[in-house]
Amino acid sequence: MGDFGLFIVFMVPPLVLGLVIQWWLKRTFARYSTIQIGSGLAGAQVARQILDQNGLTEVPVEVAPGGPLSDHYDPRKKALFLSEPVYNPPSVAAAAVAAHETGHALQDSKGYVPLKIRSAMYPAVAFASTAWIWLLIIGAVLNALNLVALALLLYAVAVAFHLVTLPVEFNASRRASTQLRELGIVGAGEQEGVNKVLRAAALTYVAGALAALSLLLYYALIFFGNRN
Repeated sequence: MGDFGLFIVFMVPPLVLGLVIQWWLKRTFARYSTIQIGSGLAGAQVARQILDQNGLTEVPVEVAPGGPLSDHYDPRKKALFLSEPVYNPPSVAAAAVAAHETGHALQDSKGYVPLKIRSAMYPAVAFASTAWIWLLIIGAVLNALNLVALALLLYAVAVAFHLVTLPVEFNASRRASTQLRELGIVGAGEQEGVNKVLRAAALTYVAGALAALSLLLYYALIFFGNRN
């Protein structure tokens, strides 16, 4: 198979899948952003209630500095950050996303091992994600396969980070769904919408992991696939 064939096989499907899932996430979030939850709690209030009910009263809930879908829990600051479309509205979508991020706070408080591994990997991943492409370019220009191999090894660290992220995200979604149900924040009729939002969000991480793994395999085959 030629280079173009490899590109079609390894690069195009993950790209298309990623675009479809991003479209589905935005569509699902937009749909359930228009449906208010019966409890009338805004996203920030949902997060606050879940945190307080689990003994995490010291964890602040703040507005995220980024735009939409910049919601995250920072294990270094022990703080929860919610974007404007999640922080203020009392919608099904906002409740789902806010609860998901509190799921990470619960993981942190319980010493959830995959989250600890991901946090420990982050400094190395931050370096590898920037350095690998420059090493790859230099190695390709100089025909220095040792530099190419080092570049792919660094990128493999980033791929491993994507893979470790999967159980972290799916577990956070399960915790979110359970908390919303057990605390009575959403009703039985709203639970389906919550689960759809959580499922769509989780699949973005699956698409990201597949894209990262496909890119690693693509470059490995390009540079080393035809060598004896």
